[in-house]
Formats: sequence, structure tokens, C-alpha cells
Amino acid sequence: MPKRNDAIILTDGSQYRVKSLEARDKPMETIGVFKGYAAIAHDTAIVMELENPLGGGEAMLRLIPSHMILSIDVLKAEEEKKEKESEGDSGYFG
Repeated sequence: MPKRNDAIILTDGSQYRVKSLEARDKPMETIGVFKGYAAIAHDTAIVMELENPLGGGEAMLRLIPSHMILSIDVLKAEEEKKEKESEGDSGYFG
């Protein structure tokens, strides 16, 4: 269990079950591996890799806008990887 003050974050490579809005009476369920975040217009989405979607053999990516998410269940958690800070290569431009 995380400590009380620790932030809970989605980690790349972890498997999650996400329930999101699909229809008024029925949420959509997505089970897959978290791949990161994506921008959709002025909103943020989570990117999930679905294994064997629709009975096919290839993996598929699903973007779920953050305002559509109802719940997220952690099925298999991967350890968070510490990103190595590179000297002088990082910065914000705008």
C-alpha cells in the first residue's frame, strides 16, 4: 500500500481495467496495458494497449478521454522507473 502522502500514478507497462462512459446505461470496459497519455484537442486521454481485440491477432491502442473515466482497477502493477535526468537537454519552450 502506498503511504498516505504518496501520489498514485499510472505506470507504463502496468495492466488496468478501465470503466468509461459509452452509453447512458452501460459503461465500456477496457482491459489492457497502460502506454502513456495523449492530447485530444484540449483534453488529455490515457492510452491503453488492448491484447487480442475483437478476436484478432494484433494489438490495438485505445485512447480514453480523462473526463470519460468512471473507474480504474489495477490488475498488475509494474514498478515505476526512475527517469534519468539529462544535463542541459531538458527545458520548456513556448
